[in-house]
Amino acid sequence: MRAATEWELWTTTARVVLDHRDRRHLAAAEACVREVTDAVDAACSRFRSDSELEARAAELERGAEVSPLLASLVHQALDAARLSEGDVDPTLGSRMVSLGYDAAFATDGSPHPAAATRDERGPGAVAASLDTRPAWQRILLSGTFLRLPVGVRLDLGATAKAAAADMAAARITARLGIGALVSLGGDVATAGPDPSGGWQVRVQDLESDPVDHVRIASGWSVATSSTQKRRWEQDGHARHHILDPRWGLPAEPVWRSVTVVAPSCVTANTMTTSAIVRGRGAPAMLRASGRAARLVSATGEVIRLGGWPAEDLRAA
Repeated sequence: MRAATEWELWTTTARVVLDHRDRRHLAAAEACVREVTDAVDAACSRFRSDSELEARAAELERGAEVSPLLASLVHQALDAARLSEGDVDPTLGSRMVSLGYDAAFATDGSPHPAAATRDERGPGAVAASLDTRPAWQRILLSGTFLRLPVGVRLDLGATAKAAAADMAAARITARLGIGALVSLGGDVATAGPDPSGGWQVRVQDLESDPVDHVRIASGWSVATSSTQKRRWEQDGHARHHILDPRWGLPAEPVWRSVTVVAPSCVTANTMTTSAIVRGRGAPAMLRASGRAARLVSATGEVIRLGGWPAEDLRAA
């Protein structure tokens, strides 16, 4: 028997599983996860006016030194944008707010203050208007120096949650010396010694959706992106939280969910989010990647790619 515990976090569920029967390690493992998630929340939460990213928004348009953690999270978000050819765009924060994905999803249930109206008539705005590159390509990040284009509000939600899972699993192993699995909603990361039989991960989005089980070796990750969760209505239109950057609107729900296995949770999450955005083009993209993947269509059809669910995904 492995030891496990879970709690509510970020409108989802955090869960930690240890490859160790001694439940006394659970408290220390949970503390590791909470340390990481608290730090990530304080660095980049879009739902907290006191997070570093929100509180320093005006500074960051001029350019400023930021904490190593925030710099790392932005760096991973920009890597995700490059890897996905812009499908996973971290610069859609303002658009998310305009679509209603803000106060209703705040972790403390309280309204988020409206974003300040910025004067975009200065030289910086004029220069920006002449640069036709996507906003994420105009972000300057050098070490811990960060400068954002005028008017751009970052939303690091997807990659930051996945990064938190990666960091938390690694921290448990570093501190306790045992194998660990950390799940933050649809983001699952593992670290430490390989448990007997590997890590068994149940893959299911909603209770009515098809179920699969996949086995991964320690150090591998599984991520799922869904168009069925974090949904709301705005002016009579159904919305979900994964936007197609081309239109600034929720991606067409071709897929109920997409799951990918990869060496890091950030990579897996980047690929699942990109697949949702690409819609009908997702299978071709995932086949080309060679990753083990599972897609559930809007009608419930399951498509398995890359050897999913292979008995052993060490070489997936």
